[in-house]
Amino acid sequence: MEITVGLFLVLLVFAFVCEYIDSSMGMGYGTILTPSLIIMGFEPLVIIPAILLSQAFGGLTASMFHHQFKNVTFSRKSMDFKAAVVISGFGVLATIIAALISINLPKIILNSYIGLLILVMGIIVLMNRTFEFSWKKLIGVGILSAFNKGLSGGGFGPVVTGGQILSGQEHKAAVGVTTLAEAPICLVGFLTYMIGRTAFELNSSVIDMRFADYMELMFSEKIFQWELYLALIAGSIFVTPFGAFTTKVINKKHLSLILGILITILGLWTLYKTYA
Repeated sequence: MEITVGLFLVLLVFAFVCEYIDSSMGMGYGTILTPSLIIMGFEPLVIIPAILLSQAFGGLTASMFHHQFKNVTFSRKSMDFKAAVVISGFGVLATIIAALISINLPKIILNSYIGLLILVMGIIVLMNRTFEFSWKKLIGVGILSAFNKGLSGGGFGPVVTGGQILSGQEHKAAVGVTTLAEAPICLVGFLTYMIGRTAFELNSSVIDMRFADYMELMFSEKIFQWELYLALIAGSIFVTPFGAFTTKVINKKHLSLILGILITILGLWTLYKTYA
């Protein structure tokens, strides 16, 4: 799809708004942006890696501001930092597997699963239910959310943020941990998509072809639209301090209600877009 100057600015604004929601609430970037870009005419296998890479930049930048505004503590021995490492560490493998599966998986099955999962978690958060914290639950949340991210480019934030809250994590800390944990997961997902998609497009053996030819195909317009990447990355990075500050000033009770409503809406929206 050709990107004009006008479309580039629209993409920039879209990324800005979606990352603001994501960096302040811990969810919404890929879940909102993925269906929006598909509606605009972009191919799913082109936009998903672009969303993953831009969110890696946005998540890393946002986590720095969350730490600066004291929404979360990322000192090496802090529980918040350990939680982020556990979620991203166990999620990396799930992301790789999911990204490879996504190339041939029917989207209706994928989107139905993610929509239902997010919807249920939103309802539970609105019911103000919390459970005793355990590292096993956190590992499970990390694997499940990363699998969603690798499959569709979305579905990570609502699951991992909501899962932390249900496990007893403080709401603002849950948002900060999510932004840091998603950065390496998104980066690995991006690399897996690029390598796997390029190999999928080839009719000959990857081992026998020239490396230069392989890289040329990987960064061809069919697979890699640099204007799309530039717009999404720029929009994601510039808005992160505003998102982290919003998390800081929101009352905990209000944040819990907003998160519950947002998660539920994203679940319903995902299901609606799947069958509309």
